[in-house]
Amino acid sequence: MALKGNLRDFSVTQLFNLINLARKTGTLTIEGPTEAAWVSFREGKLIFAQVGNEDGTLTGILLRADLISARQARAIKTHAADKNDKELGLLLINAGYLAQQDILTSIRQYFLDIVYKLFTWGEGFFRFDAGVLPPDGRITLRLNLENIIIEGSRRMREWEMLRDEIPNLEMALDFINRPGANIRNVNLNVEEWKVVSYVNPKNTIAQIAKANKLNELEIRRVVYGLLQAGLVEVVRPDGMPLPPQAKQFKPIDKQERASLVNRLINRIRSM
Repeated sequence: MALKGNLRDFSVTQLFNLINLARKTGTLTIEGPTEAAWVSFREGKLIFAQVGNEDGTLTGILLRADLISARQARAIKTHAADKNDKELGLLLINAGYLAQQDILTSIRQYFLDIVYKLFTWGEGFFRFDAGVLPPDGRITLRLNLENIIIEGSRRMREWEMLRDEIPNLEMALDFINRPGANIRNVNLNVEEWKVVSYVNPKNTIAQIAKANKLNELEIRRVVYGLLQAGLVEVVRPDGMPLPPQAKQFKPIDKQERASLVNRLINRIRSM
């Protein structure tokens, strides 16, 4: 009988701890609010992960890792469509296109990205089917769960903080206009520079993330750093209508504002 339940009652951290301690072999299926994920284990070790409708084949993983181009990916799908991932991997290695370590590293990172994302899922349903493993043609690894659980828990706490700080990814960013400030003099890493290059009230944070292949945690982390550095501010995207309640208030002209300020000053002096 499969183990199943609700993530509200049994978190991903608890599930992974159980699988690790009991050295379980099988596949954990998690159905979140918008997509599903499948994570497989052998004797308590993480061996495989897949999420939603993403292309989790070796070709898709290599393309995502920028180890092959879109043109090369299309060529592989055309000329090597009959080969499974293990066969394709051997073909690429033997032909000298990629090193074995490059392939394994990209697969490992792909699996970990999926698993760390699951730690942020607070709602959904899970099911663990003992003995169910990925098809023989898929490339599997053996990753210890202890470090994954520790890092996943850390990321979950970071995610909760960043979600509170930047709750809406449909907002945009704009540079803060400070006299004498020059962003060229600021020390930014490659990822931050890529995000900065898209900063414009016309681009939402979600669009910037998609353009740079960043997940929700990664884009929030970069944006939070830029906000804390005082380089950007969150603004309403161009064309986004104001909320209904905002339209009820008329803007105060300069003379009226000055009058209000003077009356407030006089009131304070008289106290």
